[in-house]
Amino acid sequence: MKNILLPTDFSENSKNAINYALEFFKGNPCNFYFLNTKKVSEYTTDDFYTASNGNTVYDSVLKDNRQELHKLVDFYQKKYASEKYAFISIINFDVFIDAINQSIKANDIDLIIMGSNGATGAKEVVFGSHTLNVIRNVDCPLLVIPESYTLNQFEIVLFTIHNHESFDIKKLKPLLEIINHQHALLKVLEINDKEYDVEIENKFQKQLKEKFKNINTEFYKIVGVSTPIAVDSFVQLIDVDMHTSFFEKESFVKRFVYGSEMAKIDYGTKVPLLILHK
Repeated sequence: MKNILLPTDFSENSKNAINYALEFFKGNPCNFYFLNTKKVSEYTTDDFYTASNGNTVYDSVLKDNRQELHKLVDFYQKKYASEKYAFISIINFDVFIDAINQSIKANDIDLIIMGSNGATGAKEVVFGSHTLNVIRNVDCPLLVIPESYTLNQFEIVLFTIHNHESFDIKKLKPLLEIINHQHALLKVLEINDKEYDVEIENKFQKQLKEKFKNINTEFYKIVGVSTPIAVDSFVQLIDVDMHTSFFEKESFVKRFVYGSEMAKIDYGTKVPLLILHK
């Protein structure tokens, strides 16, 4: 049974990501952990004054959040009553990233699903601050759902690799499970800054095909084009339903945040992005 973490601030963006998650895993037994956090800095003087003698300050502050979360979970329990889903509510008044990491450790989380939460005009426009913080500071597979994106079909997954980067096929487990669950076609796109020697390239291609020999896979290559432009063009030409890439600290951020900023391409809003860690 999969354990999936669904952070929510009750915004439409986070609810849309939850909707996607519950539709996506239909037919699979899953535990869904709904996580809501409230930072100490959000407490107001009124919150402290309204705490009754029988309650702690934290209880009083979190009361509204608990009620809202209970209402949200209750809605989904009724909507997906026919599915083998379990719904668990988590309220945490720690800072956001600490709350995420605590939940992962305590509940053996396999996957985080959250909205892109992008803020137009911000430096981190592609992902938004919360999402980018999770990408940078949480070592767990993350599926980012663009704002207003809905699941209509699921047939093709794009997996991008860069400059002959090496990876362990075992680290692709979340991706392979998704492909098997949805019976999807995998398209592997190799993006290189330069053209490699023929012998080196052939050796890499052979190793690549060996890793995916048991999967329905097609291979593509683009040379001398930045990642945002390459991916954006590929997604426009081919009806991709999800994009997957490995995260490598600053190189990832430059590929998708600064790169897209310079190229004036808002790639982040196109399709769900599955981010894996090596």
